[in-house]
Amino acid sequence: MKRKRFFIILLVSVGLLFLVLIARMLISGAPIGEKVAIIDIVGTISEAATTIDEIHQYRDDSTVKAIVLRINSPGGSVAPVQEIYSELKKLEKPVVASMGSTAASGGYYIASAANEIFANPGTLTGSIGVILQFTNLKGLYEKVGLDQQVVKSGEFKDIGSPVRDLTDEERKLLQGTIDDVHSQFVDAIFEGRQEHLTREEITALADGRIFSGQQALERKLVDRLGNLPDAIDRAGELGGISGKPKVVRAKRKVSLLEKLLGTKAQRSVDRLLNNADVSFRYELRF
Repeated sequence: MKRKRFFIILLVSVGLLFLVLIARMLISGAPIGEKVAIIDIVGTISEAATTIDEIHQYRDDSTVKAIVLRINSPGGSVAPVQEIYSELKKLEKPVVASMGSTAASGGYYIASAANEIFANPGTLTGSIGVILQFTNLKGLYEKVGLDQQVVKSGEFKDIGSPVRDLTDEERKLLQGTIDDVHSQFVDAIFEGRQEHLTREEITALADGRIFSGQQALERKLVDRLGNLPDAIDRAGELGGISGKPKVVRAKRKVSLLEKLLGTKAQRSVDRLLNNADVSFRYELRF
């Protein structure tokens, strides 16, 4: 009798647990069954942690059979772009990139980690290159009568100082570093696109020029023209999902500052803060 009661309690407990899990999925809005997950990469890329967390979340979710990267970004700082790319290349699940209005420079760098890349005909992409900028305030300082005194430990310690011009030696040193980081960009694209392009062909396109989605297709930088639903359908096919794929997409939290300023204004603030220091950038600039 006790044994029978134990099994009844166990079955009821398992049933309740199952119902709780189903209820949580329904409340969260997550579809049941095999899914395609969408990861949004939006705006200037200044950090990688949030995107990498999403990558790991969907990597570990057995119901997610493929991932779509929805990219609307002009690129950003080199290190976060490389970190996101690296984590995507570790995935054993199919990845499809869907380019929105802009997927340039670092945005294209990340897209090249995907198994297939979709672009709209009018998508702005390309801009394969590296930029390092300094602001020269020498003329302003002279006008207002300010003079900066510098004590340094080595010849190049104040390289890029805003109160003087770059020397020929400094410019040569920086160009060498820029060329190295640019070569890393070309290597990453070749790793992702070597079935379509040789390294020499990529190098010829990697001079900072921009392309429309149509032009990028003609140059084999993207695989197909299509929108987000097209990319989702293709990801479902690559993931072995029959029929229309169910989609899961993380809800982005809106900060108080974004609510007060609006999303576009917040991005402008972020960009200003991100450029407060000097960094190598895979970023489209106008």
